Amino acid sequence: MITLYSYPGLFGVADNNGYGLKVFAFLRLAGLPFVHKHIVDASGAPRGQLPYIVDDGETVGDSDTIISYLARRYCLTLDGGLTTAQRDMGLLITRMLDDLYWVMSYSRWKDEQFWPAFRDALQREHPELSDEQLSKARDFNAQRYHYQGIGRYTPADVYARGIDDLQVLANFIPQAGFVFGETPTSFDAAVYGFIANIYFYQIETPLKKFVSSCTNLTNHCREIHQIVDARDVSSSSA
Repeated sequence: MITLYSYPGLFGVADNNGYGLKVFAFLRLAGLPFVHKHIVDASGAPRGQLPYIVDDGETVGDSDTIISYLARRYCLTLDGGLTTAQRDMGLLITRMLDDLYWVMSYSRWKDEQFWPAFRDALQREHPELSDEQLSKARDFNAQRYHYQGIGRYTPADVYARGIDDLQVLANFIPQAGFVFGETPTSFDAAVYGFIANIYFYQIETPLKKFVSSCTNLTNHCREIHQIVDARDVSSSSA
């Protein structure tokens, strides 16, 4: 049995981090049974990062590595119909989502305008999270933002960068259907992981305002959300 370890959910999505939700959605789209365990302390995870999976004693970290491992291990055909050009474009999308991640994270943990609402939402849904834990996590993230570089931007410049990423995605995602046609692939799971964590986020950041204005992004998000939320693959959460 596969066990997925990732951050807690928030605002109705299974993980409030885009990478964990990406893997969750992939598992659901692929129809693989799994157990979902929510954790906060990533110190025991590969590279000290979430998500990771344990599959029959084998531990695999990094969302893209997890998806590649599962595709090989279980002979999955989710991406079987993609052309080389589509796979290349999918890789470009995932790399852009890596950039968007920093803006999303900044809007939650760093920006003084939105931090209190995010903190309160986390503690409302997960009362086991203490002020001390969240304060340590915030300090840790502030250090990460500084060394990555985005922590040295003004908030306006941070959000301009994120909206540039979202605009490119909005230019690419079709008004109906999925990223590369009529059936979802791993790249739909990737897009969903990040867009769902913006669209369903109940705090009006500039990112949420932009996504909410793009019907193709919201249509795609709701479609994947409905599939992964309803699909029964004998998974459970803890």
